Amino acid sequence: MTPRTEQKNFGLRSLVFLRWTRTFLFLLGALTVSYVGLMLLHARNYQEVAMSALAGQMQAGEPSKVMPSRSVAKEGDVLGRIEIQRLGMMVAIVQGTTSRTLGVGVGHIAGTALPGEPGNIGIAGHRDTYFRALKDIHLGDEIRIQTATSLSRYKVDTVRIVSPDDIGVLAPSAASAITLVTCYPFHFIGAAPQRFVVHASQE
Repeated sequence: MTPRTEQKNFGLRSLVFLRWTRTFLFLLGALTVSYVGLMLLHARNYQEVAMSALAGQMQAGEPSKVMPSRSVAKEGDVLGRIEIQRLGMMVAIVQGTTSRTLGVGVGHIAGTALPGEPGNIGIAGHRDTYFRALKDIHLGDEIRIQTATSLSRYKVDTVRIVSPDDIGVLAPSAASAITLVTCYPFHFIGAAPQRFVVHASQE
């Protein structure tokens, strides 16, 4: 085989490899986009069902099915909804903070006061979905927590950036308050190194 023939065969193999690589990457991209689209559709459907269930419980006067006591609250239970009108944010609050739970709503942090109870209510959410709007939060903004039995209003008094192991922000308090936690920076790629914490006191 002459050097020219070898060079030609190498060029053909390289061309075939590039074509297969391009096809593979295209299919991988299409599958990724499809998966993300399905997850977003699932989350939206879940939110619609959760909001409808909450509205039905409020109308029917059956709070026990929506907001269980702390001792019986199970992962995935709908506890209420949180709304920050200025940011155009309204989302269901779900019990727990697993990846699956935070994929469909914002999660009540175990060990903190339940929505509608006195004390410090801890709520976590992903920075790239439901809590993304928090990057534009201002001091004095109103946060509303609606449960089957009550509507509570809170006013933002502090916004802090802390380390992930700073659990003091979730410490119990005698006064009624709410603490929102998400990862920071908002546009960081990968596991974010800090936490963005919004604290609001009941009005």
